[in-house]
Amino acid sequence: MTTPAADELAQEFVRFAVQAGVLRFGEFKTKAGRLSPYFFNAGLFDDGDKLGRLAQFYARRLMASGLQFDMLFGPAYKGITLAAAVAIELARLGRNLPFAYNRKEAKDHGEGGLLVGAPVAGRVLIIDDVMSAGTSVRESIALITAAGATPCGVSIALDRQERATENGQDVSWSAVQYVTTQLHLNVSSIATLDDLLHYLRTGDDPSLRAYAEPVQAYRQRYGV
Repeated sequence: MTTPAADELAQEFVRFAVQAGVLRFGEFKTKAGRLSPYFFNAGLFDDGDKLGRLAQFYARRLMASGLQFDMLFGPAYKGITLAAAVAIELARLGRNLPFAYNRKEAKDHGEGGLLVGAPVAGRVLIIDDVMSAGTSVRESIALITAAGATPCGVSIALDRQERATENGQDVSWSAVQYVTTQLHLNVSSIATLDDLLHYLRTGDDPSLRAYAEPVQAYRQRYGV
């Protein structure tokens, strides 16, 4: 599930991400070894105000998406903070839902196990920042189904619309396409790379327009 290029919420989000220094432009090496003209680091939503505003964007997108879910799940590590923040915002908007998250390593004392928070049950929505290879989603699905619940969708901040890699080789599909077509889960993104391009070309910061061409070239080379 993607948003159109002129989507108002997406444009607001891209502007916010740029102003917060979370979305940066230049030359960055990705995990896949590609040289990208932009870099999105959700870990830089690193104070209460920025995290609260981020949660508002997730909640607004989710409430408009039509996705039906009973609880939230945050994959370790970034997803933990995101799921908690989105749960708080949804409750503020009148939809109080439980949330849970996983540990990277099982705890052998106290409550034990890999899962923390509310019991994982019903239709579970996974909250994460981006999807690069879909690995985190597959791990989350395994945990959710092992608990007897049903994964029903994934909510992310930015859909890079970029081909994934397997064993160091480019493939023809993106992680989002893999999750939607192979894992049969809806994906709701606040914004996409197309939304970012629209903002660079038409947004209120003329100094950013020089980045539209290299981002477009990257989209043509590695995009889906």
